[in-house]
Amino acid sequence: MSQSYFDTENNGHKSFELPGARPHYNPDRPGQVEHIFLDISLDIPNQSYAGSCSIRLLPIRNGIDRLTLDAVNLNIKSVQIDEVPQNFDYDGEKLAIQLSEATEIGKRLLIAIAYSVTKPQRGIYFIQPDKHYPNKPTQVWTQGEDEDSRFWFPCFDYPGQLSTSEIRVRVPKALIAISNGELIDTTEEGNDKIYHWSQQQVHPSYLMALAVGDFAEIQDEWKGKPVTYYVEKGREEDAKRSMGKTPRMIEFLSEKYGYPYAFPKYAQVCVDDFIFGGMENTSATLLTDRCLLDERAALDNRNTESLVVHELAHQWFGDLVIIKHWSHAWIKEGMASYSEVMWTEHEYSSQEADYYRLLEARRYLAEDSSRYRRPMVTHVYREAIELYDRHIYEKGSCVYHMIRAQLGDELFWQAIQTFVQDNAHKTVETVDLLRAIEKATGRNLLFLFDQYVYRGGHPDFKVAYSWDGDANLAKVTVTQTQAAETNNGSKDLFDLKIPIGFGYTQNEEPTKLKTFTVRVNEREQSFYFPLENKPKFISFDVGNNSLKTVSLEYPLPELKAQLEFDPNPISRIYAAEALAKKGGLEATQVLSMSLKKDPFWGVRVEVAKQLAQINLDQAFDGLIPGLKDKNSYVRRAVVEALAQIKTNESYKAIRGVVQKGDPSYYVEAAATRVIGAIASANLEEKSKEDKVLKLLKSVLEEKAGWNEVVRSGAVAGLAELKTSEAALNLLLEYTKLGVPQPLRLAAIRALGNISVGQSALNLERILERLTELAKETFFLNQVAVAASLGQMETPKAAGILRSLADQTADGRVRRYAEEEISRVQKNIGSEKTLRQLREEFDQLKQQNQELRSRLENLEAKSKQH
Repeated sequence: MSQSYFDTENNGHKSFELPGARPHYNPDRPGQVEHIFLDISLDIPNQSYAGSCSIRLLPIRNGIDRLTLDAVNLNIKSVQIDEVPQNFDYDGEKLAIQLSEATEIGKRLLIAIAYSVTKPQRGIYFIQPDKHYPNKPTQVWTQGEDEDSRFWFPCFDYPGQLSTSEIRVRVPKALIAISNGELIDTTEEGNDKIYHWSQQQVHPSYLMALAVGDFAEIQDEWKGKPVTYYVEKGREEDAKRSMGKTPRMIEFLSEKYGYPYAFPKYAQVCVDDFIFGGMENTSATLLTDRCLLDERAALDNRNTESLVVHELAHQWFGDLVIIKHWSHAWIKEGMASYSEVMWTEHEYSSQEADYYRLLEARRYLAEDSSRYRRPMVTHVYREAIELYDRHIYEKGSCVYHMIRAQLGDELFWQAIQTFVQDNAHKTVETVDLLRAIEKATGRNLLFLFDQYVYRGGHPDFKVAYSWDGDANLAKVTVTQTQAAETNNGSKDLFDLKIPIGFGYTQNEEPTKLKTFTVRVNEREQSFYFPLENKPKFISFDVGNNSLKTVSLEYPLPELKAQLEFDPNPISRIYAAEALAKKGGLEATQVLSMSLKKDPFWGVRVEVAKQLAQINLDQAFDGLIPGLKDKNSYVRRAVVEALAQIKTNESYKAIRGVVQKGDPSYYVEAAATRVIGAIASANLEEKSKEDKVLKLLKSVLEEKAGWNEVVRSGAVAGLAELKTSEAALNLLLEYTKLGVPQPLRLAAIRALGNISVGQSALNLERILERLTELAKETFFLNQVAVAASLGQMETPKAAGILRSLADQTADGRVRRYAEEEISRVQKNIGSEKTLRQLREEFDQLKQQNQELRSRLENLEAKSKQH
C-alpha cells in the first residue's frame, strides 16, 4: 500500500501507544482456509449488492463445534455447511456458526453464507455522479488492507490465513469488472454481464479485490503475460505516460528478487476517490487516478513512477511472501519503498538514488522528532492501520539499505533471493528475514535489527575535526548527542562501524578519498589518523549508508572544500547545512557559487534552502540566478527559499514567476503560494494586499491544470493573508461541494491557516463551516478538516476535533484528530503575545540584516585594498 501522510507536530518523543492501545495477536486457527468463492450481483444505483460467500475449510483439530468469522454490518441471510442449514449468532461484527457436527481432522467443510450489503461503511466503495459532481464516473472498488475485507464479505480476516480465491460478479453490461488472477469466463444475461475471475495462488483475504467501471483497457505484456492498464476513457495517453515502464520494471524486479513474476497477469486500475496512493492487491493493483500524468506534469513528477514500482514490488514482498501479522509490515512496506530507491538507481543514477534515500530518511526523521518514536516491530496499538506510518515505509527502506551496506551488493541480493525463494506462497515474520540472511551469507545481523528494528530511534552525530600540523595527525571527535551524558544514557547509544574519509584534490584530477573505518560506540570518542598531508576535507560516514542525523563542526575551509569536491551528493548537502549555520558573507558566497555550479540538481535544491537560512541581503542575490535553473526542482526550491526573504525585491521576483508562468506546474504552484506569504509580511501597504488578492483571484479563475496543483497553490497563498476578510470569503467559496476535490481539500486546509488573524465574527464563520465539513464521511475530507482545525488557536477547534474523533469510522482519522487536539491546546497557551513578539523580532531581524549586510560588504572591500 502507499499512503500520503499528514505530519502533526508534537515535540519530545510522544508515545506511539495511545490510550486504549493493547497487544494484538493472530487468533487461534480452527483449520486451513483452502478456498474462498464470492458470487455477487451489484446494484450500483442503490449502493448495494447481494450474493454468497463460500469458504472451504480443512480442520486442524477434532471436536470444534463453533466457528467465528469476521463480518461487519453485513445482512446475513443464511449459513449452510455442506448444504445443511446451521444455527448462527451475529452481533454485527462477528459471525458465530454453531456446527451441527463437530470437526474431524482431514474432513473438509464447505461453509456457504448468503448475505447482502447496503451502503457499506468501508471495504467496498460506490462512486457515482451526483448533482454536485455530474461528471464523476460510475465505479465500484474495494480496499481490504488492513482489516476492511470483513466489511464486504465474511472471512477469517487476518493475514495469517492464505487461500486460493475466485470472484464471480454481475455488473451492468457497459462496465468491466477486474479482479485477482485470471478471467476464466464472461457471460451476458439481458442488460448484465457476469465476470468470473479465479486466483490459483494462495493469498490473504486483505488482498482480494474487485474494481468495476467503464474503463479504457490498454494492453501491454511481459514475457507473454498480460500487463494491462485500466483508466477512464479519454486518458489513454496519460496511462501510457504514467505506467508504460511497468514491463521493464517487472523484468528488473524479477531479476533482483531472483524469482520471476509469479501471477498470471498484472493489472493496474486507476480509480476515482481512492483513499490511498495505491494498493497491491494480488495481480490487480489499484491506483489513485491522480497519479495519471499529462505532458507538463511528467516534467517533474517522479511520484507516479515511484508509486508504480512500489506497488509492483509488493507483488513479491507482500503478495508472494506474505506477512503473518501486521506488526511485521515493515518487511513488505520497507522493501517496496526501497524498491523505489533501487529503481531510481537503475533508471537514473546512483546520485539520484542517494538523494531519494536522504528524502526518505528525512520523512522518517520528521515523524520521529515531531510525532512519536517507536520500534518498527510492535504489536501494541489500537488499530493495525496506525502502523502504516513513516517508521515502516521510509525507515524500513533505510534499514534495508543498511543491510545492503553491511553485506555488500553480491551477498545482499543472495540473501534477498534466498528469502523470497524459501518463503514463496508462505507467511513470514521479521525473524525469517534474519534467518535467510544467515543461511545465504553466514552473517548474523541481529545486532543491527536490535538497534534499528526492535527499538526506536537512530544516532544523532556531532562531528568535529582539527589538524595537528606538527605531528601530521587528523583528530576527529564524534559525539552521539541522542544519549544523555550520565550513565543511564548508555541504553540510547548505537554501536556502529563508520567509515571516515579524508579527501585530497589535485588540479584537474578526480578527488581521492583515503578511508578508515572506526567503531563508534561511546557517547564521545576522539580518533587520531596519521596522514602524510593535510586533507582538503573530511567525509564522515563515506557513502552515507547509516540512518542518522549529523551536524558537522569543521572549520570553514574544510566545509568549503567538501561542498565543492566531495564526490557524494549527501556529503555535499551536509556541508551546505553546516556552512549555512556558520553564516556570514564567505559562506553565502560559497553557497551561491554551488547553486550555480553543482553538477547534481539535488544538491542545488538543498543549497537554495540553506541560502535562505542566512540573514544577509547577499543571500537574496545568490538565490536569484536559481530562478533560471534548467531543472524545475531547483526553480521550485528557489521560489520556496525566497519565501523566507520577505522583502520588496523577493516580492517582485516571485510576482514575475506568477505572471510569466513556468513550464512546471509545481513551480507555478509554489510561486502562487509564496507570494501570499511575502505580501502578508509587508502589509504596511494596503494596496499590495489588494494587488495580491487580485493576482491570486485571476489564477483561480484562469488556471485549471493537472490535479488542481496550481490553483491549490493559489488557495494556500490566500490563506497567508491572515487578516483579510476578502481572502477568507474567497476560501469559503472554494470549500463548497461541486469544487473539484483536490482544490476543495486545499481550501478546507487553508481555513485553519487563515483563522489566526481573523476577527471574532469571522472566526465563528470558519468554525461553523468546519463543523459542517466534519460531518462528511469521505476519508480525505475528514483528514483535511482535522489538519485545518489543528492550526487554530481556539478551544472550540478542540471541541470539533473531539466530536470528529468520537464519530469517525476510521482509525487513522481518530488518531489524527486526537493528535491535532493536543496541537490546538499548545497553540492556545501563549499564542497572541508570541505572535506579537515574533512580528517585532522579524522587524528587528530585518533591520539587523540590513546593517550586517552593509558591514560584511565594507569588510570585504577593506580586504581588497
